[in-house]
Amino acid sequence: MAGTGTSANQAPQQLTEAEARDRLAALADLLHAADTAYHAEDAPTLSDAEYDALKRENAAIEARFPHLKRADSPSEQVGAAPAEGFGKVTHAERMLSLANAFDDADVADFVAGIRRYLGLAADAPLAFTAEPKIDGLSLSLRYEHGRLVAAATRGDGSVGENVTANALTIDDIPARIDDAPEVLEVRGEVYMSHADFEALNRRQTEIGGKSFANPRNAAAGSLRQLDAEITRARPLRFFAYSWGALSESLAETQMGALDRLRAFGFVINDRTRACDSVAEMLAHYRAIEQDRATLGYDIDGVVYKLNDLDLQRRLGMRSTTPRWAIAHKFPAELAWTRLEAIDIQVGRTGALSPVARLTPVTVGGVVVSNATLHNEDYIAGRDSRGERIREGKDIRIGDWVQVYRAGDVIPKVADVDLSKRPEDAQPYVFPSVCPECGSDAVREEGDSVRRCTGGLICPAQAVEKLKHFVSRAAFDIDGLGAKQVEAFYGDGWVKEPADIFELKEKYGTGLQQLKNREGWGEKSAKNIFDAIDDKRKIPLKRVIFALGIRHVGEVAADDLARHFASWPAFEAAVIQAIPAAAAHRAGEAAVAQEQAAAREAGRRAQISETRRAAWEAADVPKAAQSAWDDLVGIDGIGATVALSLSDTFAQEAERASIDRLIAHLDIQPPEARATEGSPVAGKTVVFTGSLEKMTRAEAKARAEALGAKVSGSVSAKTDLVVAGPGAGSKAKKAEDLGIEMIDEDGWLALIGDG
Repeated sequence: MAGTGTSANQAPQQLTEAEARDRLAALADLLHAADTAYHAEDAPTLSDAEYDALKRENAAIEARFPHLKRADSPSEQVGAAPAEGFGKVTHAERMLSLANAFDDADVADFVAGIRRYLGLAADAPLAFTAEPKIDGLSLSLRYEHGRLVAAATRGDGSVGENVTANALTIDDIPARIDDAPEVLEVRGEVYMSHADFEALNRRQTEIGGKSFANPRNAAAGSLRQLDAEITRARPLRFFAYSWGALSESLAETQMGALDRLRAFGFVINDRTRACDSVAEMLAHYRAIEQDRATLGYDIDGVVYKLNDLDLQRRLGMRSTTPRWAIAHKFPAELAWTRLEAIDIQVGRTGALSPVARLTPVTVGGVVVSNATLHNEDYIAGRDSRGERIREGKDIRIGDWVQVYRAGDVIPKVADVDLSKRPEDAQPYVFPSVCPECGSDAVREEGDSVRRCTGGLICPAQAVEKLKHFVSRAAFDIDGLGAKQVEAFYGDGWVKEPADIFELKEKYGTGLQQLKNREGWGEKSAKNIFDAIDDKRKIPLKRVIFALGIRHVGEVAADDLARHFASWPAFEAAVIQAIPAAAAHRAGEAAVAQEQAAAREAGRRAQISETRRAAWEAADVPKAAQSAWDDLVGIDGIGATVALSLSDTFAQEAERASIDRLIAHLDIQPPEARATEGSPVAGKTVVFTGSLEKMTRAEAKARAEALGAKVSGSVSAKTDLVVAGPGAGSKAKKAEDLGIEMIDEDGWLALIGDG
């Protein structure tokens, strides 16, 4: 497909490291917004199949540059935060998403990966189930003693919306079950058939109500009604396909468990099949794809699951997806339309992002009016190295452009039809100054993005940072959303996060002034001040994430919070690491120069020696070195995040702003994980050498489930090294540092698996 791939139409293997870093940042922002639009707002701007193309791109870049994987990577995210207006339900077991396959080779790799993980031979029997992937809304149903006690949406995977009253109006969901386990959590998909969707839209038109764009939107909007009687009037259906918490096992196999759910009265998709090989899985995929238009409901692929439930348990979960299941997705779509204008948006990190304003066009059942243009090189028809893309065709206002929706919150412009270009169309001149504050917009060497240098004086950056601060995953202050932030900023009431907690103090009673503003009354004014006061006591991970530090997403914030446990410890470590961060940056610059000189001279680059010399020249204090090693040694953090943290705290104005905020807060430590009795909880473990009784991946997953931190390197902070045959430098370093070492049998005995 023309125009697919990464920034500037480059395949992941063509990217430089700087381009890959920028592309991953863009993907993180765009896919997070897409998740919110789909899961929380029931207003997706793209289909699931198209959405997944960008997630695939993200995974490909991360595979090539694993050290650049962001803490807020889309590969670590599930769903979106629950919407306001519903009670919240914490899932006893997280509701995960599925990894995706896009072609036959991906499916074969999925099966081969399972064999490798479990240590199974290529000819060992391995059965799977294959079922249609319903395009609806995920729902979890908890039964206790046979009675439905809670129904919850996926939400962010950990916490969903309580829609119990609404779920009880759906005929396919039984209120009571005979002979059920004491605890039974059934999971499945709420959907609407094509015939029911068309009938609903006809009724909506007749009464002058809102028509729905597609059955998925209609089903999600109908289930998430505050009035259950509205839900009752909507023709919703439910397919059961999985389960969560159980007081006893349902069966030994996936198919057996589905049969048990059917016996309980749930509807199981009749196109579900057992398959004994990749060939059978793919044959069923093609049969379902061929019949897709006649099924009577929307699907966007086929889900494969390992049939043996004991093997499922052994494989376990990644951070957001099970290892034993995958979704084989159907392809995306294209459309042509007119490019009416190009707007420049400024993000909270200062990046200038060009957005195409389009004559609205339907792509894959969704009306599209905006598309990303990536950066100035992409508009000019070249990549960041000056090589031609799209055969060198640039993009101009007035052009007839091809649009595809491959996973971004806004789609992409893929190609240009020069035969329809207006005669007066002029090449687009990318701005060299920020359109928001007039500061220089600079593009650093090796960076594909031009950034505003205005910093705190740039209103766009300031407002976007404040919006991020009050977002759901950050402080989530009820009544203080993006619109209120913009209004308060424009009036000079809130310029930085600390100002939010000083509103009462700065404006007299606060309440009196606020209630006199347009759109505010006494009750709403009191509510927002109460909501602000309620968030003075807040978990450490939310504070770290809310600061909006580049590359520090929800996952990294959680990792940092769990590692340091308190704000003083976190802040002290980052500040102490600042000299080492500067030395690291100087070292990497010296390495880049050495590599260039080596290429020019046709010799081998002396990377280790160059890096060591740069560190010695910097004369980094031992305390700074230790703090840096501690930061980059946290699993999932690394140098990129550590540099962002140190850069932020090295700026006096930024640090002062943070300190003013912290003075208003009562920051809570992370909740302890449920690892009571674990002999390795809280310990840092390193696996090295060959493991013979389990794969490295299985060992890592087991250790983390027991509350251990698994590191890839040995340091003074390592508590235990598990060394198998062939252990080399890591084992020697552990011996030199006096760190406890055990073999694989010793590890299994320690954790009770021996």
